[in-house]
Amino acid sequence: SSRHDMTLAHMDMAAVREVVELWTHQYRDLGAMREINHVQVFENRGEMMGCSNRHPHGQIWANRTIPNVPRLEQASLIEYGRRNRTCLLCDYVELEREAGERIVCENEYFVALVPFWATWPFELLLCSKSHVLDLGGLDDAARSALADMLKRINTRYDNLFETSFPYTMGFHQRPTDGVQHSEWHLHAHYYPPLLRSASVRKFMVGYELLDTPQRDITPEYAAERLRSLSEQHYRIRNVHAGD
Repeated sequence: SSRHDMTLAHMDMAAVREVVELWTHQYRDLGAMREINHVQVFENRGEMMGCSNRHPHGQIWANRTIPNVPRLEQASLIEYGRRNRTCLLCDYVELEREAGERIVCENEYFVALVPFWATWPFELLLCSKSHVLDLGGLDDAARSALADMLKRINTRYDNLFETSFPYTMGFHQRPTDGVQHSEWHLHAHYYPPLLRSASVRKFMVGYELLDTPQRDITPEYAAERLRSLSEQHYRIRNVHAGD
């Protein structure tokens, strides 16, 4: 947006869809470069997440190599597919939809849920319901559905503590190294730092850094809190705080 006070939650659907289109084109164009093997689309929102530019914005980094976290995910996807002849995230989404308790919201093409392994209090996994490898594999209807989910998730986050909610969000998708990578499944991670209010954040220190993160709330509780919030009506005292 040309405005300095607009976030994805407050943009209309047409404007959010334009952002999705830009991500898709950039993924394709950058990935087509011979020296680029991975394209990372992400957003750091709010000063709490180190966003020094107060104009809300996303970023795209293009790498010669596949970074550590996507590479570890890829290894798990490959190993699960080898053992089970199916997709790990396809199976996981179906299990979560059957259980229902960690689902936050969904539409025809995407589902947002609090994964059982969540370490951040209100962490979300946004996942394609069908086996799509990357943003470029989404058809017109699916790109509109992705825009719908982005707006719905961001509105719920803003309403949680009635503030412009900080987070880091990013897409993991098929590498662009020229290999088919049929094991990949398009998804995005949301990592928000807030714990109990707009001013109380979670810190990972000591044992959590050295050994393993500790859950402050259960994934089921986090999902229930987010699921119960409105996607249309804002309860924000200061809509643009932190942006």
